[in-house]
Amino acid sequence: MSGHSKWATTKHKKAVIDAKRGKLFAKLIKNIEVAARMGGADPEGNPTLYDAIQKAKKSSVPNKNIDSAVKRGAGLEAGGADYETIMYEGYGPNGVAVLIECLTDNRNRAASEVRVAMTRNGGSMADPGSVSYLFNRKGVVIVPKGGLSEDDVLGAVLDAGAEEVNDLGETFEVISEATDLVAVRTALQEAGIDYDSAEANFVPTMQVELDEEGAKKIFKLIDALEDSDDVQNVFANFDVSDEIMEKVDA
Repeated sequence: MSGHSKWATTKHKKAVIDAKRGKLFAKLIKNIEVAARMGGADPEGNPTLYDAIQKAKKSSVPNKNIDSAVKRGAGLEAGGADYETIMYEGYGPNGVAVLIECLTDNRNRAASEVRVAMTRNGGSMADPGSVSYLFNRKGVVIVPKGGLSEDDVLGAVLDAGAEEVNDLGETFEVISEATDLVAVRTALQEAGIDYDSAEANFVPTMQVELDEEGAKKIFKLIDALEDSDDVQNVFANFDVSDEIMEKVDA
């Protein structure tokens, strides 16, 4: 898991600082809107909304934008779009399996943008089910290290159903069954441990080791996919060593 998670964490940090910030904000806002539509406007009674708000706040989305998104989603304010979730499957360079999660109000546009990004960057689309079996739906909580040790985090979450804690450099990643996500996040809060995000993600069951060339190609593909406003998340089963990550970053 390490290579992909570490890369995603680094990339997220960069995205908050650079010009993609507007795109990132838009995706976080969309998450909030959909969560409010599905489960109502009260974050206390709607854990998905609670986590979507938490992630947006951690990424510096202004509170007024967050409040508006909640109201639009819950139908308390006009202007909410009717988003649907669509999953696309495909292969990237080096046979890397790619799952693309879209939140869109226009199925045709989403399909077309995903297809173009894939074919222009060495990827190919695959039939539904041909790639998704390589992933499991898991709860993933990202915890900034601060002065914490792995044992501190593990001690707080073990009884709540956490399966593993991974060291990603500046953060820890806590993996659980998706159904235990709220329990794990609550256990961290009760232990007074701050976290950056808690969400259900697709975690690969096996990984493709990439060299520098392969890593550059897959990063380029994922960037192109994430450039689409309809693409909410991209999951891929590659692993990149720290050594290669440093070369690519340089």
